[in-house]
Amino acid sequence: MQTTHYLAEIIDELNRSANRISDEEAEQLANEILDANKVFVAGGGRSGFMAKSFAMRMMHMGIDAYVVGETVTPTFEEGDLIIIGSGSGETKQLVSIANKAADIGGKIAAVTINPDSTIGSLADIIVTLPGSPKDQSGDHETIQPMGSLFEQTLLLFYDAIILRFMEKKGLDSDKMYGKHANLE
Repeated sequence: MQTTHYLAEIIDELNRSANRISDEEAEQLANEILDANKVFVAGGGRSGFMAKSFAMRMMHMGIDAYVVGETVTPTFEEGDLIIIGSGSGETKQLVSIANKAADIGGKIAAVTINPDSTIGSLADIIVTLPGSPKDQSGDHETIQPMGSLFEQTLLLFYDAIILRFMEKKGLDSDKMYGKHANLE
């Protein structure tokens, strides 16, 4: 198969994935982000990269958003929200972070394939994304290796949440660009 045919199949998979995401779950997450004092994001591996890109866009919108584990990340406190992107919902480091956030009294959002996971059980908000876990044991068919479909859907879902924020706050790209890095 040609590379462009693989690309077309990936796009088809993403279209099927988008149609399986709950609007109600997405709206609940968007509202919780806007109501939170500070927003923290976490994810392992490629999901962590998606989380970082989401934090960056939230910062462009004027939301106090941070990545767990970065040196400039402030203290997580009651009234804050942590969004954990984890396909399995069982990544040990992320489970530990969720437990600590629960002990502190902040809100936890899980964006996951597996809402019945450990992180899902700790979460106040769950957004279920389709995809197959790394071991390919899921029920969502994909030609892609490991968790690629989940990770791609996660990035696009986060970008869709940003568009929803823009709509709710009356922002456009020009207004957001004013918060873009300018020391480079």
